[in-house]
Amino acid sequence: MTLARFFLGLLAFALLLPAHAKAMELPDRWVYLQTNLQVDKNADEVEVLMRRAAKAGYNGFLLADSKFAKLGDVIPRYFTNVERVKRVAAELKITVVPALFHIGYSEAMLWHDPNLAEALPVKDALFVVSGGVGRPQADAPVQLKGGDMSNLKLWAWKDDNMVADAGAVRVTDPKGANARISQKLKLTPFRQYHLSVRVKTQDFHGEPKVNLLAGKLALNHAILGAKPTQPWTTHHVVFNSLDRSEVQLYLGCWDGGTGSLWWDDVKLEETALVNLVRRPGAPLVVKRENGAALVEGRDFERVVDPKSGTVPWKGGFEAWHEPPLIKTSLPDGTRLRVSFFHAITVNENQVMICPSEPKTVELLRDEARRVHAAWGASGYMMSHDEIRCLNWCDACQRRQLTPGQILADNARTCVKILREVNPGGKIYVWSDMFDPHHNAHADYYLVNGDLAGSWEGLDKDVIIIPWYFGKRNESLKFFADRGHRQIIAGYYDSKPEQIRDWLDVAKKVPGVTGVMYTTWKRNFRDLERFLEVVKETK
Repeated sequence: MTLARFFLGLLAFALLLPAHAKAMELPDRWVYLQTNLQVDKNADEVEVLMRRAAKAGYNGFLLADSKFAKLGDVIPRYFTNVERVKRVAAELKITVVPALFHIGYSEAMLWHDPNLAEALPVKDALFVVSGGVGRPQADAPVQLKGGDMSNLKLWAWKDDNMVADAGAVRVTDPKGANARISQKLKLTPFRQYHLSVRVKTQDFHGEPKVNLLAGKLALNHAILGAKPTQPWTTHHVVFNSLDRSEVQLYLGCWDGGTGSLWWDDVKLEETALVNLVRRPGAPLVVKRENGAALVEGRDFERVVDPKSGTVPWKGGFEAWHEPPLIKTSLPDGTRLRVSFFHAITVNENQVMICPSEPKTVELLRDEARRVHAAWGASGYMMSHDEIRCLNWCDACQRRQLTPGQILADNARTCVKILREVNPGGKIYVWSDMFDPHHNAHADYYLVNGDLAGSWEGLDKDVIIIPWYFGKRNESLKFFADRGHRQIIAGYYDSKPEQIRDWLDVAKKVPGVTGVMYTTWKRNFRDLERFLEVVKETK
C-alpha cells in the first residue's frame, strides 16, 4: 500500500465516522428558568443563578417570563432589570434565549383579549324567558341517581372500599387500589354542563377526581383541587358534551395511599354561557324556537360574561362561576334557542388561544418585535407546548384543515415572524406538539381531529428541544431524520443521573448539540451534579 493510499484510506474512514460524533461535544449547556423580571428580587436571583451556573460550566439560559407577551403594559423598572440581566450574561458569556409565543399555555396572550380563547360550541341550547330574563332550561334534565349518597345502591357500581358513612360515601387507606363510584348518564350533545360535589378529606394522600368518560374521550380535564385535609368543600366541574349523548361518571381516586376521602351531594345540571367567548370566529346566535333570528341590542341586551378571562387576573380563567343571563323584553314563556362558544379550562386552569383568528397573529408579531427590542437576542424559543383544545370554533372550522395542518401553519407563521424581526437568528421550539411519538396524534385531550403532520411547519433550521424521556429513542431519531439539531431537556426534577439514558441514545443520532437543566419546580439543587454526569457520559 502506498503512503498516498494509506492517507486516502484514513480520510475515507474518517468520512464514514458517525456525523453525530462531534455533536457529543455538546457546545450548548443550558439552564431553564421561569421568572418575573418586574420583581427586583427575581433579578437578584437570576444573577446569583447565572453566576453559579457559569461556574459549573453552563453557557446558556432559556428564560421564560409571562411578561414577554405584554411588554407594552409593564412598568419601566422591568426594562431596567432586563438590562441588568443582559449585562451579567454578557460578563459571564452566557447566551440568553427568551421564550415567547405562548401557544398552548396562552393566558399571557389572552391578557390582551380573553375572547381569543379557543372555544367549544354549544348548539341550540334552550332558554325560557321569565320576568325579562332568559334562563337555560334543559330539553332533557340529567337523571343522576343517588347524588345525596343516602342509598349507594342507586349507583351502577362501586369499588368495595367505598363505604357508606353518615349519608356520604367514604374510602379510608386505599393503599393504591382504585376507589370509585360510578353511573352512566344521558346527555344532550353540544351542551354545557355543570357538576358540583362536596368533598371532605383527612390526611388523604392521593388526588380526588371527577372523571366523565364518553367511550375513550374524557370530557373534563380540570383539576378538582381538593386539599389533603379539608372540611366539607364544594367543588365544581364544567364540561361540554360535544357530540356525545352518553357519559360514564366516576367519583373517586386512582392513586390513593393513606387517609380518608368523603364524597356527598353530587349535582349535575345543564348550564350555559359560562366563560362565554365573543369574537368573529365564535359568534352568539339567539333565535326563537321557530327559527326566527333575534337581534342583539334590539330584542335582547348585549350578552357578556364579565368573569370570562378576568379571574383571578386578566387572561385568567376559572372553571366555574355563575353565568350571565339573557336580558330581554320578550314575553314570559318565550322559548329561545341559543348557540354560542365557551372557553374550557384544562388541568390548573390552562386555556389555549385560537391560532386561526387574525388578531392572534397580530399579537404574535407585536410580541416578537417588543421582545427583540428589549433583548436583542441571537435566538428565541417558540413556546408551543401541550395544546389541549383546538379546531372547534368557526375560525378554525371554516379553514377545513386538520389540527395538525392548523398547527403547522401557525408554526410557519411564527418562524416567519421571528426571521423578519431577527434575520439569521436561531429559532427553538419544544418537541411535544410536533412529535408523532408524543402529542402530535389523534385523540389528544380536547383537540378536534388529528395533530399528525404538525411537524411539516418546522423547517430543518428550527432547533428542537425534546423532553419526552419515555420515548427518547423514537423522538430523537424522528427529528434527526428530518435534519433538525436538538438540545435535550433533561432532569425534569428527577435524578440528575437520568441524563445518561438520554445521552446514550443521543450518541446514535446526528445533530444533538446540547443539554438543558430543566426544572418546573425551581429546584436547582442538582445543577452542578447534572452537568458532572453529562461530562462523565459524553
